[in-house]
This record gives sequence, structure tokens and C-alpha cells, in this order.
Amino acid sequence: MKKILFFGLLSVMLLSSCNSYNTILKTQDYDYKYEAAKEYYASGQYTKAYQLLEELTIVLKGSDRGEESFFMLGMCYYGLHDYETAALYLERYVKTYSKGEYAELARFYCGKASYLQSPDARLDQSPTYAAITQLQEFLDFYPYSDMRGEVNDMIFELQDRLVQKEYNSAKLYYDLGSYIGNCMNGGSNYEACIITAENALRAYPYTIYREELYMLVLRSRFQLAEKSVEAKMEERYRQTIDEYYGFKNEFPDSKYAKEADQIFKRSNNKVNRS
Repeated sequence: MKKILFFGLLSVMLLSSCNSYNTILKTQDYDYKYEAAKEYYASGQYTKAYQLLEELTIVLKGSDRGEESFFMLGMCYYGLHDYETAALYLERYVKTYSKGEYAELARFYCGKASYLQSPDARLDQSPTYAAITQLQEFLDFYPYSDMRGEVNDMIFELQDRLVQKEYNSAKLYYDLGSYIGNCMNGGSNYEACIITAENALRAYPYTIYREELYMLVLRSRFQLAEKSVEAKMEERYRQTIDEYYGFKNEFPDSKYAKEADQIFKRSNNKVNRS
């Protein structure tokens, strides 16, 4: 107890000056250096803490202090908003100390660090897939964790980011419309829009973009019918009508109700005439 109190008081004294910090960096007294690193970490001075901890994780490897030092090192980078490095260290902690004292926290913050690196939906989403995998692994290991609610929220947000990218792609196909310059292997942009939107709906049925994706499918089916050759026109208008009923059933108060009703009226008139 006296030794712990001694190191605690000594750490507080030493943290008060730059000269003292240089002394800590140079000392070979690792008990002393370890207590100083913990004090810097606890006070949020992560830059000073990680410089000490990088050495301590090597010197103290295999001990309880080595495990704690490794975890604190990863969390220092997290505190400095260097999420890429934080995720790397915390992932290494989990592999090294899979049943360690800080394993649950390490998995959580590893996933959260990756979540915070997830890019804008317009960019490559490889980091988003990696973050979802890490967060899902956390739930697999700790299904009853107090942090599971936050983890689920992060997963849903990341999934919506993936869906947003798919929605953007589907919308682009729709906007390209009858342009054939990108349809080198046959098909049409409207068909590509339908396939992209329906795949996204199957993969992420609870997305916040569900209504927008359904509406894109309805619009695309209508445009396919409008621009069809005579032989396919009636069939495609009927498909549009079927799509309309599905849309109205799921979104009876949709903000797109007026547009959807107009599509139905026109499609129905075309079928009746035929």
C-alpha cells in the first residue's frame, strides 16, 4: 500500500514539469515509468502517455502490467483521434489477450474506431464493411453487454451508409435513362436501376432508404413500359401496376403518393386501351 501511495504521489509531482517528463523518458525504473504513464493516461495527456507505453508494452510483456499497458496504448491513439492506429493496437490486444481483463472494452473500441473511420457514401466502402464485421464480432462475443445498444446503432448507421451508396448508384442509372453509352452488353439503365435497388432492399430490408428505393423501382418500371416496343409494352405496364400496389400497401401515406398515383393512372389507362 505504501509503495502504491509513493508512486502515486511521485507521479503527480513529476507530471508538473517538462524536465520531469524528460527524466521519466530516460529512466530505467519501469515501475516508476509505468505509474507515470498511468497518470498521464488518466489525465488525458495521451501524447506523453503513449510515448512511455510504447516502451512499456515491450519491457512488461507477459505481465499484468504489460497487458494493461497494451490496452492503454491503443486507447491513447483513440483519445488522439488516430482511429486507424487505435484499431490496429486494440485488435492486436484482442489477439494477444483474447480473455484478458480489457478484452470486452478493446473489442468495443476497436469496432468504434473503425466505425469512426467509415468514409462518406460516395467513397470506397471497404472500411465500412470492416467496421460492421468488427462490431458484429463484438455482439457475437458479448451478446448481453451493456454496450450492445450502442453497437447495434453503429451497425445500423453503417449499413445505411452502404445502402446510401447503392441508392446513389440506382439513382444514377435512373437519371441516365435512355442513354446507351454505358450499356455495352445490352439491357438498359432502367433495368440496372431496378436490379440495384432491389438487391439493396433484399440485403438491408430495414434501411431508412426503403421508401426511396421502392419509388425508384416504380419509376423505372414505368419508364421501361413507356419506352418499350409494342410487343412488351402491356406486360411492362402490368408490372408497373403490380409494383404500384406493393408500394401503396407498404407506404400508404408516402410523400410520393401523388406521383405514384399518376403512374398508376397512366399505366392502367394504357392496359385498358390494349
